Amino acid sequence: MNCKSPMAVTFSFAGFAQRGGRTDHHADGWGIGFFENRGVRLFVDPAPACDSPVAELIARYPIKSTNVISHIRKATCGAVMTENCHPFVRELWGRYWVFAHNGDLRDCAPRLHRQFHPVGATDSERAFCWLMQELSKAHADMPAVDELTRTLSELVPQIARFGVFNMLLSNGEALWAHGSTKLCYTVRQHPFSVAQLADEDLSVDFALLNTPQERVAVVATTPLTTNETWTAIASGQLLVFIDGALALAHAAAPSQ
Repeated sequence: MNCKSPMAVTFSFAGFAQRGGRTDHHADGWGIGFFENRGVRLFVDPAPACDSPVAELIARYPIKSTNVISHIRKATCGAVMTENCHPFVRELWGRYWVFAHNGDLRDCAPRLHRQFHPVGATDSERAFCWLMQELSKAHADMPAVDELTRTLSELVPQIARFGVFNMLLSNGEALWAHGSTKLCYTVRQHPFSVAQLADEDLSVDFALLNTPQERVAVVATTPLTTNETWTAIASGQLLVFIDGALALAHAAAPSQ
């Protein structure tokens, strides 16, 4: 979720969490990261999201954030353990970066020789560490979002060639989304309307909760609601969301 002003993710998360073992088979742990100014609140749990007391806390506790990344895991590499739960967090240029990946990367073992190394055993965390390493090599300091996007569009295909790489990445300023197979988004803005969850018998009238100035973009593997317009992200496309709107769509460079 990427927003113009801090918003709670409780509605979308209520449906999303059901996919962690109840309405879908992704039951090997879950996690969520909230940006608050330059800080990050991170919650991870190896239990299925649909049965996790921590997930129940998040669904009830209206933490407000401009950038939120959440993930429910289907283990393909690495045991069901806390250290293998997404999202993962690293620091670069004095900012936290949060990353989550949906997919499977076969034989992806990029060389890591700087300060970024995985704690767990997933292909996802290793890919994230490599992205952070290569970004730090490409730029001495934090560049502008459009320059970061150009660099990511060159780096991401080098990981995506190993398999399925649907990923979300944020530094608290922007949200990057790369589609490989399944990823879509919707933008909620004025005039707001009623949204109905796909995985839970729950609806909300956003017109009663938001001012006309607010705007939020929600990215998910498959649509979270049944009555909103969701746009599929094309394979190989890298999107950037800022202030709840699509800021840039970039066709990723061909892999070498």
